[in-house]
Amino acid sequence: MSIDSADTAVAPVLPTVGVRAPAARLGVAVVQQLVDVIVTGALKPGELLPPEGPLTAQFGVSRTVIRESVKRLEEKGLVTVAQGRGTQVNPTSEWNLLDPVVLGAMIEHDDALGILDELSSVRSGLESSMAADAARRADRDAVDRLRASLQRMQDVIDDPPAFRQADIDFHHLVMRLSGSRLASSLARTLFDRALESSRYHGRDPEHAFELTIDEHAAVLDAISSGEPEAAEKAMRAHIDGSWSRRRLPVRGRD
Repeated sequence: MSIDSADTAVAPVLPTVGVRAPAARLGVAVVQQLVDVIVTGALKPGELLPPEGPLTAQFGVSRTVIRESVKRLEEKGLVTVAQGRGTQVNPTSEWNLLDPVVLGAMIEHDDALGILDELSSVRSGLESSMAADAARRADRDAVDRLRASLQRMQDVIDDPPAFRQADIDFHHLVMRLSGSRLASSLARTLFDRALESSRYHGRDPEHAFELTIDEHAAVLDAISSGEPEAAEKAMRAHIDGSWSRRRLPVRGRD
């Protein structure tokens, strides 16, 4: 498929970003920039990417790199390449929001924190359901592993990086114990992308780590008691409450 076929109806030249990378990574850099342009709305749904010629000149790469980059965009659901019409930006409803590059760009450019609010809500639903499953399945060994994971958090409470890793490890353990492979994969994809954003980490209110330990302990108690509804409620309260405490104010609104 060619993206030169719509030269008579193209979008404005994209913002200059000066892509300079080793040859093997040129395509990655081009894809990232094109994703950013689409996610930020510099190119809106229904608009066309510039054809190959202008893109090769702007990015300083070959037509092969541009074609491969556009193919990656199409795989992510961001564009549709149509013979004779060019490369058109798709509506948001067609984007693959679980794609790491797409989701990462949406988080990075989300000034209102709306996507992080959505992400936290979806994560809360997934992980609370998995906590309930863990409560149904947990045996003595599973409970002992959870207790050890919580103890690790308590042991490193004065070491913020180690504490945050121990916190993540506890959540991952609950996911594994749930036996829900698909839900676990989805939740970890969302969580991993969010962790790359400083805005997701937000602020640490007073006694934040102590509150986190108490909330994890409630999850552990419900799982060890074999109470799915209580485990679900405790995990949901923890994730929702933690995000509410960490969430940065949006200028002009909070």
